[in-house]
Amino acid sequence: MKHTTNYVNTFIEIADDSPNERGEMPPVKPDKKTVASLHFDMVYGNPYKYTSDDVIFGVFALRKEFEKNEIEEQREHYFSKGQACFRASPLTKQYGWGVHANAEGKIAIYGAETEEYKKFMADDSVKKVKAMRSKRS
Repeated sequence: MKHTTNYVNTFIEIADDSPNERGEMPPVKPDKKTVASLHFDMVYGNPYKYTSDDVIFGVFALRKEFEKNEIEEQREHYFSKGQACFRASPLTKQYGWGVHANAEGKIAIYGAETEEYKKFMADDSVKKVKAMRSKRS
């Protein structure tokens, strides 16, 4: 069975306990890129180019330093079991970014302070889901 992290026509709201009320760029560490900064780099400059699966696996593959010839096999293996989706991304949990998945499942991010974020929140034709909380309540 193949699993997926993709959503369609869905908006992932920032977490209720997000410390940021506006989209903030994740800090860049000089020695190693974080998952948050890799997610941000891949999605922010490429709105609606990638699916959630593309980004989640792409970052995993980059960090694992897979060879090009093993990417497809590793992707199949990676999605043979369930994986955390963008509801668990540091972008939605900590850095104030909402994630919109269009009808094709391609994603873009929007800061919680933006007009676009507010439009998605008001649009009844778009399903809303909350990002996961960082702490139990």
